[in-house]
Amino acid sequence: MVGLKLKGLKKSYGSVEVIHGVDLEIEQGEFIVFVGPSGCGKSTLLRMIAGLESISGGTLEIGDMVVNDVPPSKRGIAMVFQSYALYPHMTVYDNMAFGMRIAKESSEDIDRRVRSAADILQLGPYLDRLPKALSGGQRQRVAIGRAICRDPKVFLFDEPLSNLDAALRVATRIEISKLNETMPDTTMIYVTHDQVEAMTLADRIVVLSGGYIEQVGAPMELYLKPENLFVAQFIGSPAMNIIPATIEEAGASARITLSGGKSVDTGISVPGSENGKKASFGVRPEDLTISKGEDFLFEGTVSLVEHLGEVTLVYVEGLTEGEPIIAKLTGHQTVDRGDKVRFEAEKEKLHLFDGNGKTYRR
Repeated sequence: MVGLKLKGLKKSYGSVEVIHGVDLEIEQGEFIVFVGPSGCGKSTLLRMIAGLESISGGTLEIGDMVVNDVPPSKRGIAMVFQSYALYPHMTVYDNMAFGMRIAKESSEDIDRRVRSAADILQLGPYLDRLPKALSGGQRQRVAIGRAICRDPKVFLFDEPLSNLDAALRVATRIEISKLNETMPDTTMIYVTHDQVEAMTLADRIVVLSGGYIEQVGAPMELYLKPENLFVAQFIGSPAMNIIPATIEEAGASARITLSGGKSVDTGISVPGSENGKKASFGVRPEDLTISKGEDFLFEGTVSLVEHLGEVTLVYVEGLTEGEPIIAKLTGHQTVDRGDKVRFEAEKEKLHLFDGNGKTYRR
């Protein structure tokens, strides 16, 4: 079984610690995605696994071996970069075969593995072409094919689709998903800032912030049950609406008062000791619907409407200072700037966070 174990993993540059004792276990064959804002440490952590960054503290195990001081070439890892890193003077075939030739493998093995990888990635017709004759998506597939040919224990992807346009990103993401299905025993770790990539590719997502892990879980687990305010706002687009609130009546179904003065029965359990304390109320834009009656969450004035075809984004002022509340409605609904609107949501879709940003569990 070739998985990975990160135990108290740390990285420092001089006196500045950027990765703070990360603990994570990855099973063989898992597709793990690291996400987080710029500077959160996701690429640094990936490069530490690859051996491209030294480890300042803790241990990294691949399989049953501690590899802290093992050189990158001996770790059984193949890495795919966002820049492709292809040799421009070599054909697709030669680019894919290069690592095996350096390792002095037989011509028969090289040819078999290159053509097998080309079949998986639909690169067969392009083996005699130079990289300049390929599209961006095809070049990235060549880079992935080169990694496949090395027959690695672990694949590492460092934002491999960020240089592609929207259509090519979708197509190449589908190719990576298919690759994962054809190599079920190979562990894959993928860094991205794109939530669609994370939600569609991952078995589990690791959310990072400031060099710490905020939460690890399946995509829908993070979406439906964020453990804290950071994860709640990071996962989902547009981000979860957050409204300042006060615990009015704690209990099995706590009642809160929103910053605009509206009293709301949340259906969320809050300990009695929290009475009168400040909290943050959350609801996702896609969980809001227009209310026609008196039973509503909040009301406000529409400041902006964005028609995106299948959905319409409605920005509402009047509840919080600074950021407006956003509702994500079906595209056929008609709402105009300046309208007074009321919104409602099912209790099961509401979220509540304490003063430290931790989630109150139902």
